[in-house]
Amino acid sequence: MKKAIYYMSLMLVITQMQAQKDFQGMAVYESKTQAPKMGEIRANREITPEMQKNMEERMKKMLEKTFVLNFDKSASIYKEEEKLETPGQQGGGMRVMVNSFMGGGGTFYKDVKAKTYTVDKEFMGKEFLVIDSLPKLNWKMESETKQIGGYTCYKATAVKEASKTDFRNLRPKNKEEKKDDSGKASGETKTNFADNFEMPKEIIITAWYSPEIPVNQGPENYWGLPGLILEVNDGRTTILCSKIVLNAKDKIEIKPSKKGKVISQKDYDETVIKKMEELREMNRGREGGPGGGPVLIRR
Repeated sequence: MKKAIYYMSLMLVITQMQAQKDFQGMAVYESKTQAPKMGEIRANREITPEMQKNMEERMKKMLEKTFVLNFDKSASIYKEEEKLETPGQQGGGMRVMVNSFMGGGGTFYKDVKAKTYTVDKEFMGKEFLVIDSLPKLNWKMESETKQIGGYTCYKATAVKEASKTDFRNLRPKNKEEKKDDSGKASGETKTNFADNFEMPKEIIITAWYSPEIPVNQGPENYWGLPGLILEVNDGRTTILCSKIVLNAKDKIEIKPSKKGKVISQKDYDETVIKKMEELREMNRGREGGPGGGPVLIRR
C-alpha cells in the first residue's frame, strides 16, 4: 500500500513537472507612443498647416504597433507583427527610418532564469545583436487593481534610467528651458530639434500584472513581477495586451536570434550616439535654413 502511494505521488510530481515544462502562452500587445506635434519641433514657413497635419497623422500611425509575446515559464520572445502597406500608400521608407531611430526591429528574447536578453537591432542599415543582462527594476507593489481582458491585474510602479538610444523617451522642453543664454526664446533664434527636445534622466514606469498567469514575463524588457504584465505605461508610450492564448495546441520555438554583430547594450548605445553626433555635424551648416535637416540628439 505504501509503495502504491509512493508511486502515485511520484507520478503526480512528474506529471506536474511535465505540465510546467510544456506550459506556453501567447499575448498580443498594442503599443502606442504619443507623437510630438510638428509645431513643437521647429517652425518652417514652407510647411502649411495642412502639410503639418498630414505629417502628424502619418507619424501617429507609424508609432502605433502590434507585438506578439510568446512565453513559457523561463523565456519569451517579443516581436512586432508586420503590417502590409496599403497599395499606393507611401511612407515605407519613412517607416524604416522611424523604426531605426526608435530602436525597432527583430526579436527581443528574454531568459528570466539566466536574467539575460538578446535582441537583434537594425540601425542605419547595419545589423547588431545586443546581448546583455536584464535590467532589474525595484518594483513598488500597489494595492490598486483593475480588469484587463477578464484578468484581475495589480498595479506596480518603478523608476528606471532612461535609455539614451530609445528616442520614444524624447520630451519637449518647457518654455523656460527653451530660452538660450541671451534670454531669447528659441523661436526668436535659429534652432533645431535638439533645442526643443530633451532626453529625461529617469522615467516613471506603471505596470499592471496578473497573478492568474504566473509567469515572470512582460513586453519588451519588462519582467520581475509575480504574474504576466498586461499593461505598461511610461508617460509617453502605452503597451496594452489585447489578446491572450494559453497552452495552444501548436507550440512556438522560443529561442534568441543569432543575426547581427554581437555587442553589449553599452557599446550599442555609444555607437548610436556617435552616429547621431556625426549627423548633427553634417546638419550644423543648415540649421535654421529652409529644408534644413532636423538634428535628433545633442549631448
